[in-house]
Amino acid sequence: MTEEPEPAAFIRASTRLVAPPQVPEIRLHLAGEAFALWERMAADLGRSDLPPPFWASAWAGGQALARHLLDHPGLVRGRTVLDLASGSGLVAIAAAMAGAAAVMASDVDRFAAEAIALNAAANGVAVAVRLQDLLDGDGAEAEVVLAGDVFYERPLADRVLPFLARARARGAEVLVGDPGRAYLPRPRLVPLATYDVPVERALEGSDLKRTTVWRLTG
Repeated sequence: MTEEPEPAAFIRASTRLVAPPQVPEIRLHLAGEAFALWERMAADLGRSDLPPPFWASAWAGGQALARHLLDHPGLVRGRTVLDLASGSGLVAIAAAMAGAAAVMASDVDRFAAEAIALNAAANGVAVAVRLQDLLDGDGAEAEVVLAGDVFYERPLADRVLPFLARARARGAEVLVGDPGRAYLPRPRLVPLATYDVPVERALEGSDLKRTTVWRLTG
């Protein structure tokens, strides 16, 4: 049986510390080709059932949301923040840089959890990491809930929207970054800003994605 690589060592060996194009203030451990990295992980782990390494790419929704927070720091300054399905930690890091009082980044992938910690350290900010599925709750400790690019598949969207709605119902500000994914709940959202985000053609089929930052309504 193939021994699983230690996540931090694997991430350092398989990625480069680079700035996402929409957010040059931030550096992340990113893969040049996410699909190639996925294949390498499967080979190294001896498994074919691994989830895609979402943590190794700067997705359009996350880039737009991070840009919006850095440009409008009053959205999070002095407030407690939860970044849902954080991936690389890009949005969480932006919230911390914008002056949030405390930032929690959540994900269910242990490699993502390690990537978030590495990326936060690389940017000199404090981000707590929770390796846990939070979607049955309402993010009760957070005054602001952030979600970048979470509506790309129905099973996830069917859980994320009720979670975000519960957070909004208890009084949290809920912001979503999304480039028009198939399951985006547009009737529940109000647009705040739109960005043309440079992306990987291999992942998105284009070099730019028109991406909107939305606020969830009550």
